[in-house]
Amino acid sequence: MPFAPNKIRVGVLRGGPSPEYDVSLNTGKTILANLSEPYEPIDILISKDGAWHERGMEKSPGKILGRLDVVFNGLHGAYGEDGTVQKILESHKIPYTGSDALSSAICMNKIAAKKIYARNGLRSPHSVNIPFESLTRDAIRDAYESVPAPFAVKPSASGSSVGVYVVHSLGDLEEAVVAASLHSPSVLIEEFIEGKEATCGVIDGFRNQDHYTLLPIEIRHGKDFFDYDAKYNDGTEEISPGNFSESETAMIKDMALQAHKTLGLRHYSRSDFRVHPRRGVFILETNSLPGLTENSLIPKSVKAVGSNIKEFLSHLLDITLKKN
Repeated sequence: MPFAPNKIRVGVLRGGPSPEYDVSLNTGKTILANLSEPYEPIDILISKDGAWHERGMEKSPGKILGRLDVVFNGLHGAYGEDGTVQKILESHKIPYTGSDALSSAICMNKIAAKKIYARNGLRSPHSVNIPFESLTRDAIRDAYESVPAPFAVKPSASGSSVGVYVVHSLGDLEEAVVAASLHSPSVLIEEFIEGKEATCGVIDGFRNQDHYTLLPIEIRHGKDFFDYDAKYNDGTEEISPGNFSESETAMIKDMALQAHKTLGLRHYSRSDFRVHPRRGVFILETNSLPGLTENSLIPKSVKAVGSNIKEFLSHLLDITLKKN
């Protein structure tokens, strides 16, 4: 099928070899359905084994990218969000949405991101990291004794809450660490912060602001944390703007902005928080490529400030191509 003349050809990357394959398919579906003039969307599916397909036909990345003007990166998790695909795109000198390879890799690594948070005064929960080669019962017991209970156990490099567990006992902690290690080369054992759950997005160059901070959303789901099912299935209540005090709202927005800037992210990001009733706001992590499905938080945040998904997607492509 030939490309339409006088249109900007946008390759929409979706799928990919990560546990977030299905989420990415839906993010890509949203992008493909909502790109408007002058953009012509081209469906680029990356299979679970890493093969690239243009409009259903397997082709090499170079052959596909050579016919595009820009790429909209709709991937999530490993390969798409950790700097790998960004290096491929950069090697072919094609502009793409989202953060560059280095910033993506740093942001995807929760350990590295937490170090940057700490250096810049952004408070995150106390934690211990256990690399896979040091994964022993003694190491887990040491973490149990040094991190306040309950515990949030996370793969150090994963998204969409894949492989995340909240546990209370030493026995459950041991099981959770082993399970989380299947998703990442190291495991983060973190103090679980009680309180309201919040998320806040940042968009570059939006509404004549260098960095536009969206309204914080309060997330209610009746679970210990915002897990995979709560994120992508019905039953979760998302309140925008959230029921936060004026000072809490200001703190969430400021921390989201500072995380975006200090991690070196570009175009858009979304940071997640816990708001403890006495101890205040803690940043949990920052997403360099937040989901854009119908149930995702960035589209809902954009709608809450009077915009819509079509305007948002066009804006991202505009700033990627430096049209504004």
